[in-house]
Formats: sequence, structure tokens, C-alpha cells
Amino acid sequence: MSTSEKEIKVLLFGLGAIGGFYVFVLGRNENVSLSVVARSNYQQVKEHGLRIESQNHGDHKVNIDQVYKSPDEITSAFDYIVCTHKAVNPSKVPPILKPATNDNTTFVIIQNGVGNEEPFRTTFPNNTIISCVTWVGATQTSPGLIKHTKSEDMQMGLFPNPKLNSDLEQQRLNTFATLLATGQTIFQVEKDIQIKRWEKVVWNAAWNSITTLTDVNTQDWLASSPEAIPVTKHLMHEVIDIAIRCKVPLDHSLADGLVDKISAMPGIFSSMHTDMKEGRGLEVDVILGYPMRMAKELEMNVPVLSTIYALTTAVNGRLNKL
Repeated sequence: MSTSEKEIKVLLFGLGAIGGFYVFVLGRNENVSLSVVARSNYQQVKEHGLRIESQNHGDHKVNIDQVYKSPDEITSAFDYIVCTHKAVNPSKVPPILKPATNDNTTFVIIQNGVGNEEPFRTTFPNNTIISCVTWVGATQTSPGLIKHTKSEDMQMGLFPNPKLNSDLEQQRLNTFATLLATGQTIFQVEKDIQIKRWEKVVWNAAWNSITTLTDVNTQDWLASSPEAIPVTKHLMHEVIDIAIRCKVPLDHSLADGLVDKISAMPGIFSSMHTDMKEGRGLEVDVILGYPMRMAKELEMNVPVLSTIYALTTAVNGRLNKL
């Protein structure tokens, strides 16, 4: 089937490890015309394509129809724009995607953090937004090569647009779910995706920041002092309190469950720690900054979160000066 004959036009922006994995998934659909915006790995992917080595799916060359270096090169709108870039400067990206959009474009946001949808809604008030939380273990070991472990799961749901017909939005969600199912990945559709977003941010607020600030893995942190576990749980409880005040129904038992989960795992670092070690900017705004902003608006006292946020922001400032 030629590109012009394919029914659904999909653009993926942010061709890192997670983006590469979902390009592989979407590329398994014969009726999808799949384009990517690649930046640091543009030359390699443009000339030699993208490969994935997956413990779940095997080794494959990924099906990509068009590789762009910038959205400025795009001259027509896409049905879906899948955003898997790091949410380092959340308000920066939506405006540069305008050449690839019209009012029928649906945005699929696959990122860490909370509040990620707001810059897209501000820039594109008439569009559907699908919000996703992913738990995929993938790394880009060299430009154009993605290595994927057995870790694979995603939850997704609508960020409802009051301007649009709910049946239309549901149809767009269902169509994207079908693309994921055909791509043979694991996912669930959630009625309220914000619950899953905040649950993961409770996890990320702790482990991303702590591994970055201490430069030790999770097991070494937990064993480092009698204060480590109480401090971690206190931080998690503060984020849970903020979620509850934001009308997201989390339970405080989540903190114990997440600490038990990490305690049963080998010591790990985080994506934020990797970014720090490689001199890249950190996803402070969506993991710590948004909860901090909500706490200030709600006049909540969050001493541990405030401290962690201030310290991580200082590290991010140092990295941005490099």
C-alpha cells in the first residue's frame, strides 16, 4: 500500500527510546502513514532507518514513511500527533507543531508528569487530547537503535474538551486504541486518566529527584540511613495530599505500596538521573513544579516537596548553563 493510500496519518514528535518503541508499535499498522520528527538521531534514522531489539517482540526494522528534522518542513495536517519528547520546557513545543495540525488533529501525550495537557489545550483549544502514562523499559543505545526490556504497559484516556462532542472524542480515542492493539502492545483505557498520572507522579517525584540529587540508586538510598524511608514516604504523602485537594482521588496507602514495590526491585536509577549525568535539562516542571504550584495556590504546607523542588531546580539551573 502506497503512503497516499494509507488511511490514518500519524506523526511522532520526540524520537528517543520511548518514542522509538511506540513508532515500532504504530508502524505495525498497514493503514497508517507514519512520519517522525527526529532531532539528535535524524541523520542516522534518515539514512539507515530505526531498529528495535525487544525482549517481548523480537528484533525488527521499524516501518517509517517520512523522517523530518523539524515540524517547519511539514506542509499538511496529521490525524494524530504523538508527543513523546521530554517535558523539559512544556510550553515550548505545542506552538512549533502548528504546521502539522488542523482542528481534526488529535494529540497523544506520552510523557511523565502532571499538567502536561495544559500547554496543548492553550495552543490548540479546539482539538482532542489523549493523555497517556507509560511504563516501558527502553533505551536508545546508539542513534537509531532501541533496546526494549520486558517492561511494557500503558494507561490512556481523554483530557476532555468541553468544546467538542464527547462521542467524537471517544471515537478518536477508540481509533488510537485500535492502532495500539494492532501493534500488539499492552495498554488499558481509563475513564479518569488523571488518577494514573498522579499515581505515577507520586512515584517519579520521589525516585527521579532522589536518585538525581544523591547519585545513588534506589536500594542504596533506602539503606543509607534510618531517615531515608520516612523522608521518602513523607514526600509521597505530600504529593498525594495535593492530588486529593485537586480532586484526584488517591489513597495514602499508595505511598506504602510504592515503597514496598521499589524495595522488592534491584537498585535502579531514573530517567532524570540519566538526563543529569548526560548534561541534559530535567523534567522538573511537570514532575515537581506543577504539584508545587498547586500547593501554593491551595496554600498548603509541603516542606519536603518544597525542599526537593528547590534542590532539583538548582541542579537543573546548573545543567542549563553548561
